[in-house]
Amino acid sequence: MIVIVDYEAGNLTSVAAAAAAAGFPARISSDPADIATAERLIFPGVGAAASAMHHLRRLGLVEPLRAAVASGKPFLGICLGFQILFEHSDEDGGVDLLGLFRGRVVRFPDGMTEGGQGPLKVPHMGWSRVEFTRSMPLGEGLPADSEFYFVHSYYPEPEPSAVCATAVYGRRFAAGVARGNVIGFQFHPEKSGRPGLQLLRNFCTWTTA
Repeated sequence: MIVIVDYEAGNLTSVAAAAAAAGFPARISSDPADIATAERLIFPGVGAAASAMHHLRRLGLVEPLRAAVASGKPFLGICLGFQILFEHSDEDGGVDLLGLFRGRVVRFPDGMTEGGQGPLKVPHMGWSRVEFTRSMPLGEGLPADSEFYFVHSYYPEPEPSAVCATAVYGRRFAAGVARGNVIGFQFHPEKSGRPGLQLLRNFCTWTTA
């Protein structure tokens, strides 16, 4: 069973529809028992860090999520769900997160330029090329010039050893991290057409043993 974690942070039905289109129906649930028994977990999210962490605590999901990660089952964080994997976010005046990866989530600065054009708008919204910086199962079958859809004002600054993908918006930033059974991406695979569906398909068949 694939479970999409529902912590009232939106974007659930589009993730479920994309997983189904990739050939892997998934259940949307906020039940800790479903998280405990799931074979793999998708942890999406849109919105702000403080409200997301509030809902996770209110629903009693923080420890079940940490336990699921510790159990070794495949775990995919998407967008806000990717950011929440880290230790701390500067958003909303500062928020402590799940702490599954070391690093801080910071905001794109205003006034950035790129290629002689600018200033760039924040949030970063639209299609950007993603470079996978190391060989990994979730990147199989993806062309080297694959573009994915982003919507975000904040991005994490992880330890370099955790980074598995980067993109450029005014600066090069970490678009993905991977360690053991946990992987996360800043972009939205469910909104990214064929490359996104291929990535979801790869996750749904990924074995971490």
